Amino acid sequence: MSGTVPHVDGEDPGRRSRRGPATGGVRDRHDGRDRRDPPASHDAPDPRDDHGPGGTGGLGGLDHEDETVLSALAAAAGMAIENARLYEDARYRQRWMEANAEVTRALLSGGAEQHVLGLIVERARTILAADLGVLALPEEDGDVLRVAVATGADAEYHRGLRLPRDGSFAGAAMASGEVTVSADVENDPRVTSGPSRWEGLGPAVAVPMTGNGVPRGVLLLARRTPRPPFDEPQTAPLSAFAGQAAVAMELAERRREAEQITLLEERDRIARDLHDLAIQRLFATGMTLQSAVPFVEHPKAGERLLRAVDDLDATIRIIRSTIFGLRTHDEDTDGAGLRTRVTEAVRDVTSALGFTPVLSMDGPLDTDVPGPIADEAVAVLREALSNAARHAHAHGVEVTARTADGVFTLTVVDDGTGIPADARHSGLHNLAERAARLGGGLRLDTPPGGGTSLTWHVPLEGADGAVGDGGGDEDGNGDGGGAGR
Repeated sequence: MSGTVPHVDGEDPGRRSRRGPATGGVRDRHDGRDRRDPPASHDAPDPRDDHGPGGTGGLGGLDHEDETVLSALAAAAGMAIENARLYEDARYRQRWMEANAEVTRALLSGGAEQHVLGLIVERARTILAADLGVLALPEEDGDVLRVAVATGADAEYHRGLRLPRDGSFAGAAMASGEVTVSADVENDPRVTSGPSRWEGLGPAVAVPMTGNGVPRGVLLLARRTPRPPFDEPQTAPLSAFAGQAAVAMELAERRREAEQITLLEERDRIARDLHDLAIQRLFATGMTLQSAVPFVEHPKAGERLLRAVDDLDATIRIIRSTIFGLRTHDEDTDGAGLRTRVTEAVRDVTSALGFTPVLSMDGPLDTDVPGPIADEAVAVLREALSNAARHAHAHGVEVTARTADGVFTLTVVDDGTGIPADARHSGLHNLAERAARLGGGLRLDTPPGGGTSLTWHVPLEGADGAVGDGGGDEDGNGDGGGAGR
């Protein structure tokens, strides 16, 4: 029992301890069997034995302590993954909350509508990593959708489009009143109208922006092929964001209505002051000058007095026309004065342009411009502004409507790209025909700084019966699509 290993079959104990199973001819030190011989059935190792051949543990040679450590590590890794997922979800919701707060602040602080709409689209597009973002607003009682904002890939093919609700992907979402998803919007059977504009785009989602049951728009996002589709965890916050944005838009609209009421009340006050004070004083001054004419002996002095009286009469007419325009509150263009209709036409195109055009009106437009000329003038103005919004890429537009020397003149000047040489001119021919039917004309010029200057003029005399068919649609677009540039 000296602690030495017994000598077996002439083998050197030291060599035996260093030789493995592949050496051959080595006998086991416990039972003397050759290791090349298979173990007897009754000697088969139990895989549950921590000290059997091939290892010392049940998990590939790991003992119970190793198993415990691995289990603890696996539990810690699972917890870390779950915590990371929860953190990512919380961060995702926080980004939507921040976006909604930013949109609400912009709307309620009186920001420009186009800026706020663009903010809604850009925030949603960024958070969901979409390639294209579009926001469409309903018009004509919801039967038509106008694309007010488009950003991202191929946005120029969408911006400014007017699409029917039936036959468009955004219209399908508005009709359903819920989130609408498409795996391949380019080949979606619901898209049957409008120009081809979805090439290269695949996954898409459209969300109606509904506030108090009233659809206020549709937010549409799309990704390029073959990016993954929008799943439910992504679209759920998008739907809530669109709904909250719609509520904020409604609140902003209520605020604008309150401001409009205040403005109209102020206009009423100004109109009363002009009528009761300015006109009466001018009328009295004219009567005084006219009564002084017989006492003036020099003929030229008398003529000057009479001209002064005529100028006062013309001033009174202008003020009365202004008063009439100030007191025209009806939003319906039927029966409204030309000043109001021109103002509404300019206001309607503001969102499509992205800025507010400069408007100038001069002369008694409401009283001196006959109804047929006024109708044609509004149609021409809408066509010209539509062209500027769609094709000019302008940063500024100036509109002037005036009457002078028996002629009504409408001028629209933009600082855009001008009219391309190869452009179709059907819309411009229509404007010229409108003027020709009324005995007037159309002139196109290029301002010194570039862009386009359109001047439409017709005589006021003898125009009462000069009513043409217009040749255009209800928006005054002679070619039905405003592609006249």
